Amino acid sequence: MKALRIYAGPAAREHIAANGLRPQDVRTVPGAAGGPKGLILGPVDRFLFGEWLPQSTQPVDLVGASIGAWRLANVCLQDTKDAFEQFEHGYIHQHFEVPPGQKRLTARQVSAQFGEGLRHFYGGRIDEVLRHSRYRLHVITARGRHILGREGKARTPVGYLGAFITNSVHRKSLGAWLERVVFSTPGAALPFGTRDFRTRQVELIKGNFELALQASCSIPFMLEAVHDIPGAPRGAYWDGGITDYHLHLDYVNADGIVLYPHFQKAVVPGWLDKGLKWRHKATGFLDRMVVLAPSPEWVHSLPNGKLPDRNDFVRYGNDVPARVKAWSTAAKESQRLADEFAEFLQRGSAGDVLAL
Repeated sequence: MKALRIYAGPAAREHIAANGLRPQDVRTVPGAAGGPKGLILGPVDRFLFGEWLPQSTQPVDLVGASIGAWRLANVCLQDTKDAFEQFEHGYIHQHFEVPPGQKRLTARQVSAQFGEGLRHFYGGRIDEVLRHSRYRLHVITARGRHILGREGKARTPVGYLGAFITNSVHRKSLGAWLERVVFSTPGAALPFGTRDFRTRQVELIKGNFELALQASCSIPFMLEAVHDIPGAPRGAYWDGGITDYHLHLDYVNADGIVLYPHFQKAVVPGWLDKGLKWRHKATGFLDRMVVLAPSPEWVHSLPNGKLPDRNDFVRYGNDVPARVKAWSTAAKESQRLADEFAEFLQRGSAGDVLAL
């Protein structure tokens, strides 16, 4: 395989060596935060949820933060492939118009436009997500505590500075500033343990679906926090990637596989851990995980030699057509990832699976 790399924890590698990788083995699918990086996963998503997993019938938990939550919510719509294509097209062509006299949009303006986009995308279709017969959605958000309990010009930067400093010492200390709040399909148990970090679970309902999804995508300082989501504890809710950037969670599927389409090998715990390389290593939490990730060589072949990312908004500035072209090229080229995964499934070669 030239474009795709498949990594697996020790239990997952043993399972594949004995049984291969079958759709009925999958119990959980995570979806990472990471903004435009997730665009390269479109063809893999369409293959997994449009062709491969429909060959099985078991319930599957979908655990997402930020763009990962949005991607996985699309899985629960009736026409999954069409939903993914609409999502990809809309994300690539997004453009936030700056009003005359302003140099950039305020966080409030970005939030307003983003929220309107979510309402348009899911208008009249929320019940499809909440009532899916086999997929159980879990949307992760980060709820502020104490000084971060409400958003403010002074308290927000001070609170996040404190969170950054204490998290650098010990990840659990981040719980003094933020807690993980998971909005889940009604009746669905969490597919991961919560002793690693302060956690609450809230029922995902029609009255809070769009707000929970917007909160999960609300990057601090770029978008406003979403306050007082119906059915959940009062407070300010931010991007779920802050607490769970790549969903490095204590998955509890003792008899199944956690199948993870990802944009890199490392499964980083929280957004504030990006620079803390010692927290990028695999742990026992990932023993039953299979990660599908692009090879570094393939990534270097993309426009600008990298994955799409938020810095492209600065790189291209007002040259929206150039950014759209670069992102569209990356999304088109990523079909190779899906094709190579399909070939792997046909070969069933455990020798292609690398240690996570």
